Amino acid sequence: MRHETQQITSGTVVEFMQSNQPIVAWVVDAQPNRLRVVTINKRESKLPAARVLPWSGPSYTAAASREEFLERLEQHQQRRVQLAAELEPESLWDLVRDDVQRGTARWFAELIWADPDADQIAAMGRALLESKAHFKFVTPNFEIYSEEKVQLRLAEMEAARRRQELIDHGHGFLKALWAKRRGEETVLPELSAELVDQLRQLLQRRMADPEDGETANVWRELRKGLPDDPHLPLRLAQAWGLVPEHYNVLLDRAGYSWGDGWSQAYTQEIERLENVVGEGAGNPEPERFVSIDGASTEDLDDAFFLERDGEGYRLTLALACPVWGWHFGSPLDQAVAERATSLYLPEGASHMLPERLGTGLYSLRAGQTRPALLVDMALDARGSLQEVSPRLGWVRVAENLTYAAVEEAMAGGTAPAMLTEALDLATTLRDRRIRNGAVIIERPEPELVLEDEGQTTRVRLEMKEPTPQAQLVVSEFMILTNRAVAQWANAQGVSLVHRTQDINLGNGSAGIWSDPAQAYQIVRQMGPSKLALAPQPHASLGVNAYVPVTSPLRRYTDFLNMAQIMTFVQSGQARLDAAAFEELLPYLSARQDNVAQIQRFRPRYWKLEYLRQNQDAWWPGIVVEAGPKLITVALPREQVLLRGKRNLFDEPPSVGERLLVRVGKIDPLNNAIELMEVREETWDNSCLQ
Repeated sequence: MRHETQQITSGTVVEFMQSNQPIVAWVVDAQPNRLRVVTINKRESKLPAARVLPWSGPSYTAAASREEFLERLEQHQQRRVQLAAELEPESLWDLVRDDVQRGTARWFAELIWADPDADQIAAMGRALLESKAHFKFVTPNFEIYSEEKVQLRLAEMEAARRRQELIDHGHGFLKALWAKRRGEETVLPELSAELVDQLRQLLQRRMADPEDGETANVWRELRKGLPDDPHLPLRLAQAWGLVPEHYNVLLDRAGYSWGDGWSQAYTQEIERLENVVGEGAGNPEPERFVSIDGASTEDLDDAFFLERDGEGYRLTLALACPVWGWHFGSPLDQAVAERATSLYLPEGASHMLPERLGTGLYSLRAGQTRPALLVDMALDARGSLQEVSPRLGWVRVAENLTYAAVEEAMAGGTAPAMLTEALDLATTLRDRRIRNGAVIIERPEPELVLEDEGQTTRVRLEMKEPTPQAQLVVSEFMILTNRAVAQWANAQGVSLVHRTQDINLGNGSAGIWSDPAQAYQIVRQMGPSKLALAPQPHASLGVNAYVPVTSPLRRYTDFLNMAQIMTFVQSGQARLDAAAFEELLPYLSARQDNVAQIQRFRPRYWKLEYLRQNQDAWWPGIVVEAGPKLITVALPREQVLLRGKRNLFDEPPSVGERLLVRVGKIDPLNNAIELMEVREETWDNSCLQ
């Protein structure tokens, strides 16, 4: 008998790896590149010689019986397991890591035993194979990791252990959650506090980013057997009670903090701004400005004063100036830039700026002295802009009017002269824009009201009382001001962010459109607007250039533009040059688009939920497109488009046809709704009230 690694012949005891475990075997027949072996499990197999681990022995006479060999294999196996369990590879690593880079199993065994036998060498090899954080097996040697590598490997192994534990226990838990969501009686498996925390964090991360690469593999294992639903993490989190039934996951995906709690981290900077504005307040303009907003509006960012100037007009827009005292690049500035815009949703408003600033310090509240950017404009009788001049100052708004109050005064003939003249000018401005190609879509304004009924939220849809004259004044004055500032900036060479829509609208597109079928066809021709530095046309507005600046409390693009104008007016030099703006533009566009998706899709979610809660109802609809296979129907009151198969209709419908429809298969979360049934019955406009 020999007790050291030797040439492999018939009767030699060898080891090889199978299923990541060393298997001891007896060589029945040895060829140069292939062995025939019998394992300790009594299985005979052919084995490539290259698979044999670099320790072998002892060797026995080939004349021994099969039973004798199997008994000896069992003895060697037990001894090797016992010896390996007694070894401490980490201590060996600590002993040699500063002196050598690699060594064989025999070399390491000789550190423990003076003349190690085959079982001791094999036991050392086994122990080193198990110590994957400290040694790397590259046959025939074990490479010795550095301390830095060991710490990294230990962290990776611990993470892998936790992942596997999460998969092993979390899969059943998620299946039970899904069963609970489906209304089945089920008991959730008990999990350790650590696993609960891991699973909670995983669901939250997948809700925020369904394509998250770091969690993709573990999520793939956890969700086996569950539906292929892009909102599966959210649905499971709802079933678990982590988030409420109508949780706004769009906020997570955009990284947008709802409410005002986020601003608490910037209290010191907010107080500094309050001091700067309070101590720097100057004498305000004559108290003659008025604002017109919705009754619930708190962030009042514009007011105006209008007077006749011969046959023309002099109009001054006072714009809230939140950049007064602002530190660009500060943590607060970065947080506001990330928010990008305020959100106005059925569940409430969430402001871009901290509320102490956006609805408090800088908001143009009547009777309060506020810093402002004043844009003085001179127009002729036809609404043509003759002069524009921005300046800085302080204003004290005389009155905060509401759309409803202004509309009532205008309809009753009791409006002050300035408001009457404002309506005349706004009408002239709108007509001028239409002649320049403007497209104006007039739609009803449904208001979604959310009512909590215990654990259920009911959705009610109300139609706002229309205020067309009051809204015309505000919208036209805002468009005029944004166009005027673009004209001024171009003449002065001041770099500003423009909003453009450089598209070709078809002939006959210009005008005011209220018929749903006509409006649908017009809107299909209109591409999205985009941000740009160079002045370009905004086709649907009917203007040659448009710089958003009139909503600095609500949009970061307007906020930046105001800072550019303010610094130029103060010093003759804008804060940023064209190159700096060019570098900033991709971020502004991407961030604004991300947050805008919340404003676009969340109200639609609630509309679909409203329709789902009233799924048995019949809804007045108008055919807006009749394709060969699909028919598109608009619900004019709800402002929802539906598509259904042509075979739902007894006769091929025509565009503009009025009918009643029933909807189904509504999934607000996935923005899914189908036209299910049609009654070819007409209706009058009283159905839309």
